[in-house]
Amino acid sequence: MKRVFLGMVALALVFTSCDKNEEAISPEQESVDMSDFSLYTDIAIAGEAKPSADANLKNCFSMANLNRLLDETPGLYKKMYDVEYQTRVKQVGKGKPGSGGGEEPTPPGDNLGVITIPVYVHVVYSNSNENISDAQIASQMAVLNQDFRKTNADSNSIPSEFAGLAADTEVQFTLVNTFRHANSKTSWGTNDQVKTTYPPVTPQTHLNIWVCNIGGGILGYAQFPGGPAATDGIVVGPNYFGTTGYVSTPFDKGRTTTHEIGHYLNLRHIWGDGRCQQDDYVADTPSSDGPNYGCPTYPTVNCRSTDMTMNYMDYTNDACMSMFSNGQKARLRTIFTAGGPRAAMAN
Repeated sequence: MKRVFLGMVALALVFTSCDKNEEAISPEQESVDMSDFSLYTDIAIAGEAKPSADANLKNCFSMANLNRLLDETPGLYKKMYDVEYQTRVKQVGKGKPGSGGGEEPTPPGDNLGVITIPVYVHVVYSNSNENISDAQIASQMAVLNQDFRKTNADSNSIPSEFAGLAADTEVQFTLVNTFRHANSKTSWGTNDQVKTTYPPVTPQTHLNIWVCNIGGGILGYAQFPGGPAATDGIVVGPNYFGTTGYVSTPFDKGRTTTHEIGHYLNLRHIWGDGRCQQDDYVADTPSSDGPNYGCPTYPTVNCRSTDMTMNYMDYTNDACMSMFSNGQKARLRTIFTAGGPRAAMAN
């Protein structure tokens, strides 16, 4: 019942948005179960980071950033609704069993092959520590390719319960250029000011990453597919980027960037940014009551199932996350297919 209610609220938001020119849901879209779809998040129960949060806890600000963009950007809710609709049409294994499309996931049936995403890194610094080295940037690129291609050495630590679900997403990354910008500003916040000051370069075809001090204990934040091109990309703190140089434990293994790119590729947090009945729209990631922090013991049980605490889309320490699932692979690859919001990257 809660899931249906949330879906009704989500649909209502389409028609009550501040944008009076929102298009209504089409009859074709009504044929696909979107009853559990939601974008606006109650941050108090979603496990979302807040400024001045405990610096030893992983703090991602992506959902709070999404809430802000939804309030500020006319038409964004409907655009993201359309992205989710297309994802559900194309995705194999969507949603938890019984939640409107929950067959067990299998590897996606696309014919895209390995997708290589070109990357621009914007280093914005107010001191020498923040002006991270090329070696530190290279270490982050190596982590991304290991994590998304399932060549990470710690994949052998995945418990047998989940080992068969660990996926090579067949997405990889190549650094095209690094831009360095000296700026006296010491903290950039989460309102995309760093992006408007140093705009993204060809965001339709390239992933833009801004490395700067965000402040407030925030490790990073991302923009989901469908958002404004002028702010498309992810932002990561310099001491959480890569594995060597200016890095801070326990977030010194490059997994903050892996996590934020997961959002950029349309993955939700593993607990669905709610309680047990809220979904991340992936069938093979067990429901959870909220984020996990630190290095949880196995098994950690919530919602009558074992949490996939080692998933990159949880909030555990870098050293304790090691996998994407087959269902997450299926979901993220739909955005590269024809008509998808990141299809230009697959060409």
